[in-house]
Amino acid sequence: MGRTCELTGKRTQVGMNVSHSNRHTKRRFLPNLQTKTFESALLGRRITLTLSTSAIRTLDKYNGFDGYMMQVRNVRVREGFSTFAAGLRKQVVAIATAKGLIATQAKAEKAAPKVKAAAKPAAPKAAKKASAKVKA
Repeated sequence: MGRTCELTGKRTQVGMNVSHSNRHTKRRFLPNLQTKTFESALLGRRITLTLSTSAIRTLDKYNGFDGYMMQVRNVRVREGFSTFAAGLRKQVVAIATAKGLIATQAKAEKAAPKVKAAAKPAAPKAAKKASAKVKA
């Protein structure tokens, strides 16, 4: 796979250069990809992946390759993972389940952190009072 992150799915994007005279010429925006080797204690081997720098930071946040693979949700795997990375995740989860690190696949899904939806901002009090006066 050329110029694609194996975990996030980030790839080359296309856009335009816009000159001072407002001429548009096509250009490519390349992702910041790095080849990185991780040590997997569960698999007992090293894994080399081509990752975006944001994916590398995410792996560091979850204490390495094994920690991330055990906690990532299935939805994320279907969206961005390469077939190689999805296969590695399957192996890591199977070994972790066998060793008792995670009870089942469903429990691994629940253990993954959930993203909270943004709350709607409260309406100003003055606007509420004005609408109450109009109704009366």
